[in-house]
Amino acid sequence: MWVIILYLNLFIISIISLIFIFYYIFLDIDILKILPPLIPILLLVALFTLFERKILGGIQRRRGPNVVGIWGILQPFADAFKLIFKETIIPGLSNIFLFVAAPVFTFTLSWLSWSIIPLDYSIVLSDINLGLLFLFSISSLGVYGIIISGWSSNNKYAFLGSLRSAAQFVSYEVFIGISIMPVLICTSTLNLTNIIQFQDNLWFFLPLWPSLLLFFIAALAETNRVPFDLPEAESELVSGYNVEYSATTFVLFFLAEYSNILIMSSLITILFFGGWSPLLNIEFFFFIPGWVWMSLKVFFIVFFFILVRATVPRYRYDQLMSIGWKVLLPISLSYFFFVSVFYWVIMGDYYQWIFQYFN
Repeated sequence: MWVIILYLNLFIISIISLIFIFYYIFLDIDILKILPPLIPILLLVALFTLFERKILGGIQRRRGPNVVGIWGILQPFADAFKLIFKETIIPGLSNIFLFVAAPVFTFTLSWLSWSIIPLDYSIVLSDINLGLLFLFSISSLGVYGIIISGWSSNNKYAFLGSLRSAAQFVSYEVFIGISIMPVLICTSTLNLTNIIQFQDNLWFFLPLWPSLLLFFIAALAETNRVPFDLPEAESELVSGYNVEYSATTFVLFFLAEYSNILIMSSLITILFFGGWSPLLNIEFFFFIPGWVWMSLKVFFIVFFFILVRATVPRYRYDQLMSIGWKVLLPISLSYFFFVSVFYWVIMGDYYQWIFQYFN
């Protein structure tokens, strides 16, 4: 047991050190500014789980959480305390260091992603110019935590779940990148704050609604949500890559998964719904803080994540891969080509080329 505790402490210290070095060297942020956002993230995830269970209960004509606290509002905290104080069981034949490191690594990456999400014009930890590229780079590393967890568990179900997740992430990472290219063509920037400011007069969900639909489908696959939750299919793999995890290690995977859903919802809000911009250009709406508008839009997107979970059945794995490579990828490439040509014509380059050619 003392070996496990030593490994865990050393890994946590190394992770904190890497975060400290990364933020100081690359993002020039004081480490003390990183720790406070951790508490709101945990509270948001707790609120998200309660929100989800209440909506699922209403859709399925049942009450949902209603015992712990008023209207069940303390149920997420009761679940958290229950899991934290449970015994952490580690399989005897597993790779102990990697088994413990995988959930910590996955949660750390999810935590880092929040550093560039702007909640308002001045409420952002790091407003870097390559913010969108940084966000997708961090999210693409999340698959390593899942692969490590499945392999180190020395369990066939967990290993199959991690392999499914790797193939799914690789497939839909290509698709999700192409689906946002029309937004980048229109804004010519990777800075999230500039993308929001570009939508002051018109949100992109109206002219670029195909990109919104494609990106939302890809976000479902990236976050392992129904109907693309094949890495943790209960009927086939018991619980998938995290079948051997319990107590605190399971909590870290759970927090990372729901935090990633909130990140994807925030990204949809930023790219297509104007971020912190008010609903209408009415003077009264400008008195409401921008972070309130941002939060309302994020939970509006989260509602659709929950609605899809309650209404759409799970695909087979061969259907998942066929939809990604044979349907969604060609559609996203075709729309990207269409927007590129249309934008080139509208900007006048085409007409200018014709004028120069005939003169």
